[in-house]
Amino acid sequence: IDSGNAHDWEEKLLALLNENEGKEPFIDAASLEYISSAGLRILMKLRKQYGDSFDICDVSPEIYEILETTGFTDMFNVKKKYREISLDGCEVIGTGFYGTVYRIDQDTIVKMYESPDAIPMIENEKRMAKMAFVKGIPTAISFDIVKADGKYGSVFELIKSKSFNDIIIADENRLDEMEKAFADLAKTVHDTLMDPGSLPLARDIFIGYIDEIKKYLDPETANKCREMLTALPDDYHVVHGDFHMKNVMMSDDEPLLIDMDTLSTGQAIFDLQALYVTYKAYAEDEPGNSEQFLGISQEMADHIWENVVKYYFADADADRLEAIRDKIKLVAYIRFLYLVTSDVGRPDLKDLRIEHTAAHIKELAGKVTSLERI
Repeated sequence: IDSGNAHDWEEKLLALLNENEGKEPFIDAASLEYISSAGLRILMKLRKQYGDSFDICDVSPEIYEILETTGFTDMFNVKKKYREISLDGCEVIGTGFYGTVYRIDQDTIVKMYESPDAIPMIENEKRMAKMAFVKGIPTAISFDIVKADGKYGSVFELIKSKSFNDIIIADENRLDEMEKAFADLAKTVHDTLMDPGSLPLARDIFIGYIDEIKKYLDPETANKCREMLTALPDDYHVVHGDFHMKNVMMSDDEPLLIDMDTLSTGQAIFDLQALYVTYKAYAEDEPGNSEQFLGISQEMADHIWENVVKYYFADADADRLEAIRDKIKLVAYIRFLYLVTSDVGRPDLKDLRIEHTAAHIKELAGKVTSLERI
């Protein structure tokens, strides 16, 4: 759009606004290769007539640079055009709550989100990853957003990387080494303080879980769980939220945490619960779950749960370890019941899992008197 055709475009676009009064407009700029100052003046006239800002979508890097330089990215919600990629033949290296992680090549992975409206989630994960990285947590930060099969994903550079999960599948003799490294990384994460209010509090997230699942629990159990969670003080140490070996990559001999969109702050128990959910809870009513989703035997999954907790609390004696595990399991079952009732997992096992998980929560709530620091 330049001085040669700007007048015609102005008439067309203003006419469209008039014909569709009351509807929210947006501009699809996928085919726009150039825009001059005459074209920018049209955008200003459209904004003035509409009376508010609106989206300009699928903007090429060249057009985005023009809009950013002239200040139009401050006046309009400008969305970049994303690079299209093919996932044909790409190795799947992980599947999570929000999407699937593929290896594009030796040095690059992409996390594709299931939701077609995933851009805000991707931007949020990038924001959280940067916050964690600045505070010293080793993590990968997305350097690009791409599109494939109508879905969006984040691209990460992870040089010669393998997840801890892949490493132990390839060589079971490294299991003990990976468990120790995993526990050490967990302590590094949990020693990191964030600014108050920069991330949600894990305690409040889990109180929200209780409010969602209380109908599956007897009132006494639900109330006790809620009271123990509510009694926890504000805590601004980092919690990953989905901490297991598929979410830790070894890249150039350095462990890196990925999947940062679940970050919060709180006590370590809110991260260690993910160990139990991943390696124990899912397999309880579904023999073979660990083999199917993690690629490891249940014996190895049991080993990871037992030993990571042991290495994390290296100074704890057997009695204290048992008490710690009970607390972790209680918090884990609260989250697991929330996941099950949110239709995560096999539908045919939902009722059985609800029954068993509610029973576990009742039993553990009868033994655990406090969730204070473990």
